[in-house]
Amino acid sequence: MAVDIQTPSGADGGGAEPRTRLRSAVIRFAGDSGDGMQLAGTQFTDTSALHGNDVATLPDYPAEIRAPAGTVAGVSGFQINFASEDIHTPGDKVNVLIAMNPAALKAHLADVEHGGIVVVNEDEFTKTNLKKAKYDANPLEDEGLINKYQLFKVPITRLNEEALAETGMGAKDVGRCKNMYALGLVYWLYGRSPQPTIDTLNAYFGRKKGKPEVAEANIKALKAGYYFGETAEMFSVRYDVDPAEIMPGRYRKVVGNEALAMGLVAAAKLSGKQLIYCSYPITPASTVLHAMANLRQYGVKTFQAEDEIAAVCAAIGASFAGQIGVTGTSGPGLALKAEAMGLAVMTELPLVVINVQRGGPSTGLPTKTEQSDLLQAMYGRNGDCPCVVLAPKSPANCFETAIEAATLAMEHMVPVVILTDGYLANGSEPWLIPDASSLDPISINHATDPSAFATYGRDDQLVRPWAIPGTPGLEHRIGGLEKQNITGNVNYDPENHQLMTMLRQRKVDLVAERIPPIEPHGSASGEVLVVGWGGTYGSIQTAVERARAAGKSVSQLHLRHINPMPRNLGDTLRKFKQVLVPELNAGQLRSLLRSKYLVDARGLNKVQGKPFLVDEIEQAIDLMLDGRWGDAEYLMPREHQVDPANQAYNFSSIDGD
Repeated sequence: MAVDIQTPSGADGGGAEPRTRLRSAVIRFAGDSGDGMQLAGTQFTDTSALHGNDVATLPDYPAEIRAPAGTVAGVSGFQINFASEDIHTPGDKVNVLIAMNPAALKAHLADVEHGGIVVVNEDEFTKTNLKKAKYDANPLEDEGLINKYQLFKVPITRLNEEALAETGMGAKDVGRCKNMYALGLVYWLYGRSPQPTIDTLNAYFGRKKGKPEVAEANIKALKAGYYFGETAEMFSVRYDVDPAEIMPGRYRKVVGNEALAMGLVAAAKLSGKQLIYCSYPITPASTVLHAMANLRQYGVKTFQAEDEIAAVCAAIGASFAGQIGVTGTSGPGLALKAEAMGLAVMTELPLVVINVQRGGPSTGLPTKTEQSDLLQAMYGRNGDCPCVVLAPKSPANCFETAIEAATLAMEHMVPVVILTDGYLANGSEPWLIPDASSLDPISINHATDPSAFATYGRDDQLVRPWAIPGTPGLEHRIGGLEKQNITGNVNYDPENHQLMTMLRQRKVDLVAERIPPIEPHGSASGEVLVVGWGGTYGSIQTAVERARAAGKSVSQLHLRHINPMPRNLGDTLRKFKQVLVPELNAGQLRSLLRSKYLVDARGLNKVQGKPFLVDEIEQAIDLMLDGRWGDAEYLMPREHQVDPANQAYNFSSIDGD
């Protein structure tokens, strides 16, 4: 759904309760994985985007297909930050928590701000559910909780059943509508119209699924929740978050994996090629395959392979045949694709590999975010096997990165790895839909003249021609064995092997000539430079902006091009006295910067399956400015340090802490 944004307008001012205007608000819906929290959060996000707010989201769900109901392990959550100003993160502290059962309250209460609103479905706080959540006593009777938060106990289960009593639906189907009741209540609390969700329910269940009775039941529950807020006189204040002042244009909400799919389709149109997406289902990359399958009207072909190796080999075959071969996966799958990626390097064929990073090693944390595949993308193949590596910085930026990756792959005849992550893949934000005429066409070095054709003949960028099989006079042989320069014949000569190895590396290095010089956000020199990559962008930018507003000498540099890096990066790093590198890993970019540019970069490293809080980065900036970093190369976020007395490691480098 797209919306035209012209000028901001005020929020609806109806209702008798006092209205408090907020610049931003953070809401988290939480319940069992079958309670529809992702749907409720998505609908609130869509409605806020249509209202004109800037939005940023953080879906959080369990890895198990169906964890035991009522347990903390089975809790699913969806957080949205919506604002009347430019925002870059889903928010640090939660202002309003909607907890559908005791497990949801236990899993998420610690993230709620002091004095924040906690709405609980009190019907679910039974002895059985309290036991499943491992509560010794009912927390709703805890004076500490009552005194610290604004607690509202709403019998959502019972009220939802009463609202749907005359529908004739069974108890199970009625229970599935509880999320809409809760959503309706939150719509009322924040002055949001339920109409966009009503339209969505009618379109999906009524017209697409042919189940108008299901749409009607959900709409009744939604309206019942909304009118409960209006009539119950439970809340003394309602809230307004005005539309944001953003650039006029046509906007839509976009999710990172969806943006990748659209970007690759755009690249296919810009190049005149057909997009062939070959993948094996793996969390959190599977939704790229889903999005691609829904774009077949644009000539996209999707192939769900039997395993990761078959998927990447099929993509390479598509590229050999003259189309855009793309494959997508997550960390474990990238390891399996490594050998075939080496084949693409050796044959110098275009290939785009999407790696949606998740917690590792091994199966790790399938539904949680991490940035720990950087070194695998750089070096995780046998031999000297260079690939271009790009990293989008936001969900919307995944669109531009996908086009750039396909462009570099085809114009330079190299494999390109896109390193996104679980946070970017599932997160969403408003996206200004670009004018198609503003996108540059992709030019390709096709072999056309049989008399001048050589398999590994190169242009001034060392790019070999793309010869389409079946073209008369362009018959050629490629494969995994080392090639003789120019001819492409199999060759084991030592000097030729070194030459070809250097040519392949140099070809990737020359991509740097297309990368614009990188400029810090803030001052060009100073005390501290905060360097990030990938999905840490929003948290870092917000922290740096706050620090600069407080008069601190701090700037930000965010890398989207990992290999090769911008040509002026080394000079830029050396203009600052200290370099801080926040990463959701144990320090992989920090290691690259220290080895390549010989700068004393220090790391802030978080490996918990969660994105950085802005506050964590602000603390690290202050430590560096105050000279309290110590001698260690990296530091864990303070509240997550552990006690050596408990036979656990303490990575703190703060003297006296």
